[in-house]
Amino acid sequence: MPRAVVQTGDDAGIAQASALIRQGVLVAIPTETVYGLAGDATDDRAVAEIFEVKARPLFNPLIVHVLDREAAVRHAFLSDAAVRLAGAFWPGPLTLVAPRHRDCQISRLASAGLDTVALRAPAHPVARALLRKCERPLAAPSANPAGRLSPTEAGHVAAMLGERVSSILDGGPCRFGIESTVVDVSTDDPALLRPGAIAADEIEACLGHALATAGIGPARSPGMQLRHYAPRVPIRIDAERVAPTEALLAFGPTPLAGAAETLNLSLTGDTTEAAANFFAMLHRLDDPRFTGIAVMPIPARGLGIAIRDRLRRATEADDAARHPD
Repeated sequence: MPRAVVQTGDDAGIAQASALIRQGVLVAIPTETVYGLAGDATDDRAVAEIFEVKARPLFNPLIVHVLDREAAVRHAFLSDAAVRLAGAFWPGPLTLVAPRHRDCQISRLASAGLDTVALRAPAHPVARALLRKCERPLAAPSANPAGRLSPTEAGHVAAMLGERVSSILDGGPCRFGIESTVVDVSTDDPALLRPGAIAADEIEACLGHALATAGIGPARSPGMQLRHYAPRVPIRIDAERVAPTEALLAFGPTPLAGAAETLNLSLTGDTTEAAANFFAMLHRLDDPRFTGIAVMPIPARGLGIAIRDRLRRATEADDAARHPD
């Protein structure tokens, strides 16, 4: 396959992307969280190609993007809690894992064979225009090889999947820069499956009670595998010092001194700003010139919880690679 064509997210670009998707071809698209590798969620072959292109384990479900709640209920049962959350946060960076209807047309492969489906209504205008144009749900996990950093700009997709995807719709940098929050609403006790761009306390305030803790069992949500969000360069969290051969991912007004290169997630200590910068800055520091990436402490509040979750997964993946069973 020739290198991907990067197109602007105007009417012509959206029309061409829609035509490709209807033909079963994958297209990388912008959302407000990260860029997604989109395919027709009702087309088994297109969904299978998503797994192949990403080298993604087949037991890891995909998020399916729909236009709105009315579209979602055609595929899944939404409980009262799910309806409340969709009303408060859709369109936006919240994914709801809900029971599939018996006649749900979404590929079973997208659900990893489970009786649930992960649904989200994106807020990005290009993604929404594409959903309207192609008139079908889009399976769209992050447009990166499995386990690699999520892309927040069209250039990240081109660098990682440029010869494996035919077209990239360029919608500019992603607003949030971190994946959606995933909540399981398939039972009477909604549970947080993945921290993300909407803080858990906002969701709990909407529900009027605390979220349950996800139980042990098959992964019902994307992003629950160990080796996920990992850069190629080793990462070290809660750093209080930095070596001259390391890159530094700083946070706050007083970054550590002595790093080979420093990028600051937020000079003012704003976790929302840090989340928006997180993957883009990790991409820039994921360079073999550095022996590692030292990350200054990120507070476990607001979107800092989601950032710490991604960092923990990256470091655990490094430990697993160094000490295999």
